[in-house]
Amino acid sequence: MSRVVVWRSALLSGSETFVRAQARALTRWDARFLGAVRVDSPLAEETDVIAFPPGFPRLRLTGRSPRLRRILAGLGPDLVHAHFGGDGWLVSAAAAELGVPLVVTVHGHDVTRQPLARGLRGMRHRRNLRTVFRRAALILAVSEPIRDAAIARGADPAKVRVHHTGVAVPPAAPARPKEWDVVFVGRFVPKKGLDDLVAALGTLDDLAPRVLLAGDGPLLPEIRSQAAGLGLDATFPGALGHAAAERAMASAKVFASPSRTAPDGDSEGLPTTILEAAARGVPVVSTRHSGIPEAVVHGETGLLGAEGDRVALAAHLRLLLSDGELRERLGRRAREHVRERFDLAVQTRRLEDLYDAVIRGGAAGGGPRVPRPQTPAPPGPDPYR
Repeated sequence: MSRVVVWRSALLSGSETFVRAQARALTRWDARFLGAVRVDSPLAEETDVIAFPPGFPRLRLTGRSPRLRRILAGLGPDLVHAHFGGDGWLVSAAAAELGVPLVVTVHGHDVTRQPLARGLRGMRHRRNLRTVFRRAALILAVSEPIRDAAIARGADPAKVRVHHTGVAVPPAAPARPKEWDVVFVGRFVPKKGLDDLVAALGTLDDLAPRVLLAGDGPLLPEIRSQAAGLGLDATFPGALGHAAAERAMASAKVFASPSRTAPDGDSEGLPTTILEAAARGVPVVSTRHSGIPEAVVHGETGLLGAEGDRVALAAHLRLLLSDGELRERLGRRAREHVRERFDLAVQTRRLEDLYDAVIRGGAAGGGPRVPRPQTPAPPGPDPYR
């Protein structure tokens, strides 16, 4: 079985379930997780290999680290798959020095917000992206707009492929009474459009919607205050674990995700929560933003409006909350659409085919391939700490 080392510098934020889920769905490739630092989150695992625990020097400004190179070599990868462009740069030098091909997935802010930063920070992001794009054998984008953004930032179009990560599609569940009218799950940050959502819900006082706004982030106090000022029946449970978030989505009549481009240029790739809600037969009300129209077909699997259009958002919410037959029809088709185009098992088989094609094309970066250790790394705590 071939081996892929999955790299995320901060391993692993609780909102990045898609990284872990994709690697776990591999069937022909063995995945090992490697990060620069450990994140204290429900997604962190003891078997994760951490290159720079407290007390160890980090990567140099050049992105080169003998320690990281030694640890990566010890894992014996046939391929390295890095998530996010900046993270790809962090591991790209070690992979190139070992002659191990590199695959990088760009997700959104890494090719939208970060390169637009002012001053030296923006210059560094742009330089690092150009470097990792040059070193990568394959660049995966989570949606067509993100593919276009990567190319605009210097990626060779011949290297870039759109690949939807996908979500697991659960068995169809029997119909049950819904606990919530509208549910949102995600980070409380500008690109999520939560102020638009709360304002739109505030105009539906005759429907008295029961609303669950789950998540955490810098805008949480502001959104909570806005909802209270409008007299909205809104519950704020904070950040939920993945299983609890899935239950919340399944218990909703409508899932709302009115994303928009943030003032600093931050943009979605394709929110996983939209796919997870649709996979549970819940229609989505969202916006024509980035890759969302690839997941939500207006009038067929959900309803889409323009970014920041609160009037359209309110009208779409009202329509679905008032028409149970339409809601059921769109929800049923939403589930079919996810199963047809975004099923995790299918998408991961396609990913393994891409891995195979990269390996057949030869190692990126030149130099001899490092042989895999004959004895696999033992399970348990990180041996490099």
